[in-house]
Amino acid sequence: MNRGMFAAIFTAALAGLAAPSAQAGPCSAEIAQFEQAVRQSAGNPNAGPVAPQSLGAQLDQEPTPASIRRAQARAWSAFRTELGRAKRLDARGDAGCTAALARAKDMYNLH
Repeated sequence: MNRGMFAAIFTAALAGLAAPSAQAGPCSAEIAQFEQAVRQSAGNPNAGPVAPQSLGAQLDQEPTPASIRRAQARAWSAFRTELGRAKRLDARGDAGCTAALARAKDMYNLH
């Protein structure tokens, strides 16, 4: 292997190592850490997205299985939307990802 080829391979390897850190946004590490915690909570029946109590629940109306499924689907949708917003802002380098990630964290019960 000649010197020029070695230098080119070495430079390409260094560029490949530096690329992920150069593209990382202001929230990338925190988002990855939160997503890992969400994945690890998958077996916990108490973990998952939460939503405010409905008016019907406040009026002592018993939920039906269908209403529970709808509420869970809405909670998951809102959570995914907010986490997606945090990721998009992070990808653009927008520090607003911090607030979006905080909202996503508030929507998800890890315990």
